[in-house]
Parts: sequence; C-alpha cells; structure tokens
Amino acid sequence: MKKAAFILLVLIAAQNSFAQNAKPKSTTAKPAATVSKGRLVQLTTDYGVMVLRLYDSTPLHRDNFIKLVKEGFYDSLMFHRIIQNFMIQGGDPDSKNAEAGQQLGAGSAPGAERIPAEFAPNLIHKKGALAAARDNNPDKASSNCQFYIVQGQTYNDTALNMMECNVRQENPGFRFTEAQRKVYKTIGGTPFLDQNYTVFGEVIKGLEVLDKIAAAEKDGNDRPLKDIRMKMKMLN
Repeated sequence: MKKAAFILLVLIAAQNSFAQNAKPKSTTAKPAATVSKGRLVQLTTDYGVMVLRLYDSTPLHRDNFIKLVKEGFYDSLMFHRIIQNFMIQGGDPDSKNAEAGQQLGAGSAPGAERIPAEFAPNLIHKKGALAAARDNNPDKASSNCQFYIVQGQTYNDTALNMMECNVRQENPGFRFTEAQRKVYKTIGGTPFLDQNYTVFGEVIKGLEVLDKIAAAEKDGNDRPLKDIRMKMKMLN
C-alpha cells in the first residue's frame, strides 16, 4: 500500500498550535470510557517493555493484529517514525532489512490491502492509545500492519472546542464527553485524530518506554538514528 503509514503533517501543525505548555504525564493512562478487558500483547524493545491491551470492540483490527503477532510478523521490525509529543510509528515490513537512512512507511503485510475503519465515540487518542496508520483514502481504512502509539500533549478547552468543530464537519453531533476532556487536559493525547484513525487498543504498562522512544535522536524523515526494533508475543 502506497504511503500506508503517512499521517498528515498538517495534523502535527494543528497539534502544535493548540497544545498547552504542559507535557503529557508518564503515569498509566486511565480509560476515558469503559472498554472490555481484551487480549494482551507484550512489546519488547531495547528501551524497555510495553504491554498492550487490544479492544474487543474493534474485532477486525484486533484479530488482524493477533494474527500478525502470532506469526512473528513484527519481530525485528522498527519503530521507523518518531515525533515527540505526537506519536511513535512502526510495523513496516520494509524496515526489517532497511539500510541506514532509508525512508520507510510504504510497506504492507501480505493479504488484504486495508482494514475497514472501526470508529467508536468512546475510543479516543489519549496518551498510550494504540491506533492503525493509514494512507489518504476516502473510507479511512487502515493499513493492514502499520500502527502508532500516541504520546501527544495536553490541551485546553478552547483547543478541544475547535477540534470538536472540525470533527463535526464529517460527524454531525460529535462532542467530547466531560471525561474525555479531562483526559485530554490532564493525561494528554492527539484529539485531532479522533474519528479519523482507528484506535484499537492502549498501553496499560510501560508508558515511560513510549516517552523514551519518542525522545530518541532522529533524522530529517523522523527515523531514529539508532534502529529501535521490536518483538511481540501474546500474553493471554
């Protein structure tokens, strides 16, 4: 899939325009709404270990991710794109044997080209959210392998009001709940991505690892100067 992992740079500009000065907190993020327990995945890097919970309410993304983890698809792949106060992105199979400085982000797994979007009002881009990358397609369908983990920043009510208005252009009636606003004002995230990219899980342990990876030195394409490789396994 061409540019399957591309998250529009204009969204980063919006993030920086509306963000508060406070940095996102490194404590474990609490869910903004109740979600089912879900399957657990251990993601190991040289920076430490994160535990991911996959949501049962996004079964297409959950099942695809579990399949790839069990097949060992993600083992030795890189976090090939990192942007501090935004997100870290990985899962491009082309990263497994990539040369130094090689631009990445266009790879996909064998099989179906995209996964249909699975949006839900209660699944938001809080810090630690696990979401599917995608290219610019009208259905907002996801890459079949590439994902990102949100670091984000905190936002005030004025910024959240503006983001609500932007989302309502395609989703009339959309609004953040008070609980979600509290999350974005305290824990942080990337609320401007809500209802645009599918959130299918969250980090329940190891947010400090996310922060370390996001802060790593990188080149002009946001690729870490030192390769950050991953290994995954199912925990349940």
